[in-house]
Amino acid sequence: MMRILVAGRTGQLALELLDRLPRDGHQVIAQEAPELDLTDPASIARAVDAASPDAVVNAAAYTAVDKAESQRDLAFAVNATGAGLLAGAAAARGLPFVHLSTDYVFPGDGGAPYAEDDPTGPTGVYGESKLAGEQAVMAANPRSAIIRTAWVCSPHGNNFVKTMLRVGQERETVSVVADQHGAPTFAADLADAIARMLPRLAAAPAGDEAFGVFHLTGAPHATWHDFAAAIFEGAAARGVRTPQLRAITTAEYPTPARRPADGRLDCGRIARVHAIRPADWRQSLSRCLDALIGPDGNRA
Repeated sequence: MMRILVAGRTGQLALELLDRLPRDGHQVIAQEAPELDLTDPASIARAVDAASPDAVVNAAAYTAVDKAESQRDLAFAVNATGAGLLAGAAAARGLPFVHLSTDYVFPGDGGAPYAEDDPTGPTGVYGESKLAGEQAVMAANPRSAIIRTAWVCSPHGNNFVKTMLRVGQERETVSVVADQHGAPTFAADLADAIARMLPRLAAAPAGDEAFGVFHLTGAPHATWHDFAAAIFEGAAARGVRTPQLRAITTAEYPTPARRPADGRLDCGRIARVHAIRPADWRQSLSRCLDALIGPDGNRA
């Protein structure tokens, strides 16, 4: 059994870690601001000292992609400086560190799934802050495993699945971009992967291939329009009224921050090193819809 400090308590991944890790006998201490505030170095040090953990998982982040364009300092304070300080606090105690990153570190114009060592090139502040965070984490703690993921959803918080279910009740027609490629990823599957990685990370020395950067999303690859279609199909099967779905281009849905046109990630390395393969997001979506709607259409 390990004591695991999770930065974040109410986010999608943190909530799934709180559910998943105890199943392996681990004790989880999940904290967020003000107890563990990534913009406050003193609170980071206090939280790690008080928890006295065997491993640290950073499930906290600034994720407001569009707002980041006008809140650069805050995005970097949380995603870069704070992440590095938390990784350093773990290193000072000789602890392994797990950190979540994003497909937004890439420019999204590669034309093929990105591998971990492909050139980065974020196109917005959010991606820049997350890339800086990766660099800060690895510099502060060589026993770090960074997991780049994308399109995270769950029954909790704000995410694409919940948004589609809401707007599907409000509108007769819903327009979704069909020219952005990636893969839905469910927080429960990420939590399961982290749970499976932690015992090896706790035992491995610095320099072991268990550490470094890994890609993990769901499978298969899809567009946002594909994902929306699957959501509405599942909702309809559960007796929920669904709207007409219209495919649009990115140009028809302008946003302050540019989205990657192709954010597909090659997940081969985590399969080779940790024997973790992408979960089928369609099955995970079904479980999510059961949680949100109920398998027989009675909202949970």
